[in-house]
Amino acid sequence: MTAAAMAGALTLACLTAAQAGQNSEDRAASGPSCAAADGPSPLLTIDYRNGRLNSGIPDLTTTHATAADASYVVPSGADHAVAHKVTLGDPGYVSDGAPRSESATNDVHEGKFVVGDEQRYEFSVLLNDWQPFRPGDSESGDIIFQGKHAGGNLPSFYLMAKRNSIAFRSPTLDLQSTVVDDFRPHIDQWMHFRVDVRWTDDMTGYYKVSTRMPGSSQFTLRQTYENVKTFHPVNPADFGYLKWGLYRPGQSPTKGDVPTRIVHHDDIRILDLSQPSGR
Repeated sequence: MTAAAMAGALTLACLTAAQAGQNSEDRAASGPSCAAADGPSPLLTIDYRNGRLNSGIPDLTTTHATAADASYVVPSGADHAVAHKVTLGDPGYVSDGAPRSESATNDVHEGKFVVGDEQRYEFSVLLNDWQPFRPGDSESGDIIFQGKHAGGNLPSFYLMAKRNSIAFRSPTLDLQSTVVDDFRPHIDQWMHFRVDVRWTDDMTGYYKVSTRMPGSSQFTLRQTYENVKTFHPVNPADFGYLKWGLYRPGQSPTKGDVPTRIVHHDDIRILDLSQPSGR
């Protein structure tokens, strides 16, 4: 789908949301799917309004896990969201050798990034019936969103639910910071995230991470890393892409990890910050 077509779809979605009013948990009408007309240019919008796993984008990767409920569409306010489920110890929830179920833009042209791009990624997350961390529990984190280098590389960045917080991490650069101090009051509510990135293979890149929590009408900047190399694959790779869902690295029932977790995602958007209006 072209950027122009996606822009048209975005405008229609915003008008529909405005007419319908705010849906449950303040997700749609004032959420990330409705940008100001003079804001950053939209490149791709994945909002699941049509109730399909690929949101009407033919080349969108849904999940490689084989369990029937590893990924499914759920009602959400006036339309739909996507759910990803992982049960530890069950091979139906294993993908590429690890417990995970994720969607991805690896085969969608507008969903890829290359050196020189300056982009904004927005998405909404709901931790469904999430069991909070308790003293003595395993401290492994659950990855819920990634900016991933192609070619089997480590991600450039990811966000993870760890203990009872949500952290931003760049594993290769060994950067990590907490962007949601305590998500427990917001379990089963929509939380909104924004990650701005200038993709560079030198030290002129940046990450800027913002959140909009339930009850708030504005994004709040939580963390900035400037003068960093953001495009840094170890294996050869010409591009990167986004992944969202649930990835539970290093977790197993024998370690005391929660057996089953489910996460919902919605309103995934890629915006072009390279245009003057997006700066």
